[in-house]
Amino acid sequence: MKTKLFIFLLGMGLSLSVLAGTPVKNFVPQNNNGPKYGKDSVQCLMNLSLYTEAFRQWKQSHYRNDAVKDAIGPWNWVFKNCPRATENIYIDGVKILKYKYRHATTEQQKKSLVDTLMMIFDQRIKYFPNNYRTHLPQEGYIRGRQGAALYTISPESYDKAYYLLKESIEQQKQGSTAAAIAYYFRDVAKMVRTNKLDTLAIINAYDTITGYLDANIEKYKALNNNRKVTEYKNVKGYVEMTFEPFANCKDLSRVFRKKFDATPNDSIMLKKIIGLLEDKQCYNEPLYFDAVVNLYKVEPSPQSAFLIGKMLLQRKKYTEALGYMGKCTMMKDTANLKEAYLLMAQTYQTLNNLSKAREMAYKVIKLDPHNGMAYDLIGDLYAQSAQKCGNNALTSKVAYWAAVDKYVKAKHVDPEMAAAMNKKIAIYKAHFPTRETMFFYNIKPGDKYKVGCWINETTIARASN
Repeated sequence: MKTKLFIFLLGMGLSLSVLAGTPVKNFVPQNNNGPKYGKDSVQCLMNLSLYTEAFRQWKQSHYRNDAVKDAIGPWNWVFKNCPRATENIYIDGVKILKYKYRHATTEQQKKSLVDTLMMIFDQRIKYFPNNYRTHLPQEGYIRGRQGAALYTISPESYDKAYYLLKESIEQQKQGSTAAAIAYYFRDVAKMVRTNKLDTLAIINAYDTITGYLDANIEKYKALNNNRKVTEYKNVKGYVEMTFEPFANCKDLSRVFRKKFDATPNDSIMLKKIIGLLEDKQCYNEPLYFDAVVNLYKVEPSPQSAFLIGKMLLQRKKYTEALGYMGKCTMMKDTANLKEAYLLMAQTYQTLNNLSKAREMAYKVIKLDPHNGMAYDLIGDLYAQSAQKCGNNALTSKVAYWAAVDKYVKAKHVDPEMAAAMNKKIAIYKAHFPTRETMFFYNIKPGDKYKVGCWINETTIARASN
């Protein structure tokens, strides 16, 4: 009888490959305990055919019609009686269980369905432990899907989902899917928020998975797979946004100091530390300085020299800072280069090397003619040296003319500086020579006048009264 029924099914065009389902092909039993189609192969094949046809119709409707109702019974029979028949039992079963969960009317029903859903994933690992294409273990991949499904369908079970997702990430590592990483990090954050994990757990998780995300982004860029690049980039953006509220400079330094001490010359790790501390604006952390200095030793670059110079300036090590700043002038980043020249100008001013300070300020202006800060600084340099550049009532004040010229220029190129510049102009106008002094030295308002000393600029004579 069984033989006749089997021949009848084949006569209807239902080959074994079709009966096994089409989403995954060439299934090979991966557990040799018991026959593939169970004790009653004819019943198994018949129920398999019934469920797969109903499921196919449901899928074609984008899971909207009622065909799933015809799939549930035969699917349940196959799941219980011939679990090794095809991996599709478990792939399709997840959707069927989620459908049943949405239509459950009691909490008890929902709890039972969640338990069954978890059993589906466990059974898939048991009977199909290896990927049918690669023949490599797939438990980590399946645990990721299991954890994500549990977190989605039963948010209150997030603590159980965490361990499933953690196991998945630990097994899959760089091979983790973008979805598994996203759900894992979301769950870690929730575990920390509910005090089930220490804050350090989310820092360690962030450190680990950002490496996996970056590796996948580079991998798929090389393969020109823009869809995957975008997928991993989106997850990275989500991870960074989720991480933002948790990490403070002290905790970050405590965690990454250990990593730094273990491998102080690992350029990849150094860049990660620098990037993370910069994101959190932890510029005053000793670890940030140490990491930047070591990165410069390993991979000397104008950008690293710029960062070191800035930090040395914060520590008031001006001469040492200028040594690094001088090495950063080949930077292609115009914004950073302008900042570097401006910082150098301010540093030379502090060291009372006024002509060198002006030289750096003019380099800023060459890069950005509308940089009012550079003109403002030159004005300050002139005002600062006025008394030193003269030896009488006139020459000790003429530098203020040149200073005011620069303040006027500053507000002209950058109108947002007008209020600040007008205050300085008012202050230094009061220091101009009086008409009497100018008359004594045979100079009239409006005359051209060359300011000497190191300034060596021609300006217009003006009186304070």
